[in-house]
Amino acid sequence: MAENNLRILLRARPEGRVGPEHFEVSEAPPPAPRPGEALLRNRFLSLDPYMRGRMSAAKSYSAPVEIGAVMEGQCVAQVEEDPTGRFQRGDWVLGGFGWQRFSAVPAAGLRKLEEDGAPMTTALGVLGMPGTTAWVGTTELARPRPGETFVVSAASGAVGSVAGQIAARMGARVVGIAGGPEKCAFVREELGFGECVDHRGEDFAERLRAACPEGIDAYFENVGGAVQKAVFPLLNDFGRVAFCGMVAEYNDAEPAPGPNLMQLVRKRLSLRGFIVSDHPRAFADWRRIGGGWVRDRSLRYREEVVKGLDKAPEAFMGLLAGKNFGKLVVEVT
Repeated sequence: MAENNLRILLRARPEGRVGPEHFEVSEAPPPAPRPGEALLRNRFLSLDPYMRGRMSAAKSYSAPVEIGAVMEGQCVAQVEEDPTGRFQRGDWVLGGFGWQRFSAVPAAGLRKLEEDGAPMTTALGVLGMPGTTAWVGTTELARPRPGETFVVSAASGAVGSVAGQIAARMGARVVGIAGGPEKCAFVREELGFGECVDHRGEDFAERLRAACPEGIDAYFENVGGAVQKAVFPLLNDFGRVAFCGMVAEYNDAEPAPGPNLMQLVRKRLSLRGFIVSDHPRAFADWRRIGGGWVRDRSLRYREEVVKGLDKAPEAFMGLLAGKNFGKLVVEVT
């Protein structure tokens, strides 16, 4: 094979904001499959906020990326060769193959993707991990009821956009929180949320309160920071909060002071953090349910595709700063 394996490695662990100095672009020969492995050409790479945690050595729910190792990430790939005979050349597969052009992985662990009318990139976004995260967090944890107010932060993002649409299908009044007029307009006009509040506005807390005159019954947390501080006082008695992530705080060297947690007692709140990998059966359920909604165009989604694996570090830094719009995907080759 004439092409080299372009790879993005973790050069150093960031202390605070992620910069280009924390990545290394490297080339090597394509890996040779060992017994039981297939050689893959990665076509699309998913960029997600959780990757910031993998760059840190701090204790977390998953092991960190080692210094000098390929950055972790889920990919849609095509099979180049499979000595095991499980797959044909050109078959589309999904898995965690990293920030690299080629990968050799156990064929038994690959999930084949069928060409069912949905773009292959949706396996990384609306019908993949982000969409499944929205499904689990909304239906199992936040559990909005008809007529209740459901608020979701990062409402124009890969998770928040789907969570809000699911809540609306469940009968809730949905209020999104997003950064900037363009994103808020998309949330209201394209996604059909009842309202969207710009968290970058100076009067954000007041505008959020005005958008939720009867308080907040269920909240899907993706951001943390100042957004969380504005939401917590508006939570109603017996409110539910699904903690998915807090991207505004991922670059903080020290944890930020939290809200007054005495509200948990006084309001009898239910707060629960979750990792979607703890719900393995939900992936197939959501692919079946959400896939139908995508095909009949009743579930809206937006993707931002960056061309070239070498652009992944810059795109990832933009993701952490809230510069992306919708699901962020890198077209590897």
